[in-house]
Amino acid sequence: MEKLDIRYICTVIGNLSGVPIRILEDGETVFFHSTARLSIDPMCLYRKEILRIDRSVGYFITEDLSFYGVATHGKTRIVIGPTKQVADTEPTLRRLAFRADVPPEETDAFIDGMQNIVRMPIEIVIQILCVMNYVLSGEKLELQDVQIYETEQLDLKAATERRRAVEALSSPTSYDAPVPEHHNTMALEETIMRIVSRGDTAALQEWLRSAPAVRGGTLAAEQLRQRKNMFIVTATLVSRAAIRGGLDAEEALSLSDQFIQSCELLTEPDRIINLQYHMILEFTERTERLRRGGSPSKLAVAVANYVRRHLSEPISAEEIARELYLSRPYLSKKFKAETGETLTDFILQEKTEEAKRLLRYTDKTATAISMYLGFSSLAHFS
Repeated sequence: MEKLDIRYICTVIGNLSGVPIRILEDGETVFFHSTARLSIDPMCLYRKEILRIDRSVGYFITEDLSFYGVATHGKTRIVIGPTKQVADTEPTLRRLAFRADVPPEETDAFIDGMQNIVRMPIEIVIQILCVMNYVLSGEKLELQDVQIYETEQLDLKAATERRRAVEALSSPTSYDAPVPEHHNTMALEETIMRIVSRGDTAALQEWLRSAPAVRGGTLAAEQLRQRKNMFIVTATLVSRAAIRGGLDAEEALSLSDQFIQSCELLTEPDRIINLQYHMILEFTERTERLRRGGSPSKLAVAVANYVRRHLSEPISAEEIARELYLSRPYLSKKFKAETGETLTDFILQEKTEEAKRLLRYTDKTATAISMYLGFSSLAHFS
């Protein structure tokens, strides 16, 4: 099929779906279409990972739990995305713009464009790509061919049946009643929830070094579904623990939803376990950043939540006071009395910690980081 025809089909799909779509030849983008105005294609951050996908239809999940769908035929790739079911917050999109080297003067327009991308579940994206794969290669795939590896499922089923057979033959009472299971999840849940609610990442790392094996009972008939169900239970527990620790409820619940959606796309138990550790650490770290000082007051947590949501903007005591329906003098006095530091020092310290992280783990210049964090000048930032 001529490239012109593929471009036409991609344009129509992009218009119908409201999700950016592009054509890659030999790893280079030769066509890009988006109904949302984007000065820079966010896929630039994940090009290497996307190019490693060698299946006819596959997908890639980013660290922010957005996803890209990929249809591959020879040296031609159709890539649609990013999209997700839960809308990104403005700070998340601002960080994305920063990482993608969007010029500061274009950042607000880029964020508007990203917010205008239609949100949809991965299943719809995969079905779109199954159509594109048929156009490219004549191969007919269905959703289960992409999301569920049949060989793996058969192996899991066989292993489960063998285990059941061994248990039945080795237990003289197996015909009368199921063998009782010994759960150890209650103590583990209490430990994890206590660590998350306190934001104690040091304790979490120490606990993980010697964490006992989890015996959580049977939640599903096969191993993969068992892992996913356990993941959902854990996501529910740690998100509620983080909320009790002071994390904004909407932020915690949205993050939980995104992790669960990401888990549902996985087909390997080991990857689910890794994602689960990452999720617990993420909730703990977010809570930790709110709870400096051990047992902060509601006011201190509210201020910390506001500052975290607006790190990439200039922040003033007046804006925080207005957000919390307090007078600026009262807020400043109360915050100093409860935390031992001034509001201005706290804001500067939070921005400085974020700057240190960006300098350490990104290749961004001091100038770019200064502008991203809303400093008035590079000299002030330095």
